[in-house]
Amino acid sequence: MNDPRPLGTVLTAMVTPMHADGSIDIDSTIVLANHLLDHGSDGLVISGTTGEAPTTHAPEKLELTRALVEAVGHRATLIAGAGSNDTAHAVMMAEQATEAGVDGVLALVPYYSKPSQKGIVAHLRAIAGATDLPVMLYDIPGRTGIALSDGSLDELAEVANVVANKDATANVPAAKDRIARTGLAWYSGDDPLTLEFLRAGAAGVVSVSAHVAGERIAAMIAAHDAGDTALADTLHDELLPVHDAIFNGPGASNAKAAMQLLGVIPSRHMRLPLLPLDDEELAALAAALRAAGVPLTT
Repeated sequence: MNDPRPLGTVLTAMVTPMHADGSIDIDSTIVLANHLLDHGSDGLVISGTTGEAPTTHAPEKLELTRALVEAVGHRATLIAGAGSNDTAHAVMMAEQATEAGVDGVLALVPYYSKPSQKGIVAHLRAIAGATDLPVMLYDIPGRTGIALSDGSLDELAEVANVVANKDATANVPAAKDRIARTGLAWYSGDDPLTLEFLRAGAAGVVSVSAHVAGERIAAMIAAHDAGDTALADTLHDELLPVHDAIFNGPGASNAKAAMQLLGVIPSRHMRLPLLPLDDEELAALAAALRAAGVPLTT
């Protein structure tokens, strides 16, 4: 792999703004995307878990993706989620995202079904085979119920267009060995551990906290790149209260509410089973974000 950061450095796993009736708000999505790119992100993940991919549907995903490619595709790396435990469905998502013009695909280890490692490899190979775009694997056993084994990861790293892995295992020591062994570009999938992953050899982060702290996250990574350990440590410590605020409850609900508090989007509506923050929860989030140095407008 020639490019150490083939998909960007700070990729925000973007929420999907919705109207009060539950329909996707395309106009607000474009406003949000531009806001994130103006504030530290150089890539966006569309229709990931934070974007409520489990409860949005194929035609909506395609419309959303096309709109973002047209609006901000010239500004950022756009990665589309292809997450399903139905391989045929995941393949379809990868095909549609490719047709829409994204820059890469996020291929999730299949959830709930708990297939064998051979089944996981076959599933992820099928997604990669459905596109000529770069593919980022996504290993998050806390959600899927099963993790990629070393052998599976080694096998998938041999697939030509598999170029990266989003690591949400929280196992930094294992990541150091895996990075060296596979040559994949590694992305932290756990905001509080980003600096540790960087020091293990990671390229960047797929972040939820970047909704409200993208510039600080980018500055921390830049300090790490420059060898300024003290500054990187300081920024990491300053970011911990931000992460605590965003992940105190469902991250998608908190991130969307934070965007409303910042005046970027008008609604914090969520689709069930996720709920929007109620007024008490919103007030608590606002207080926590202000205490963490996030300049809210409301």
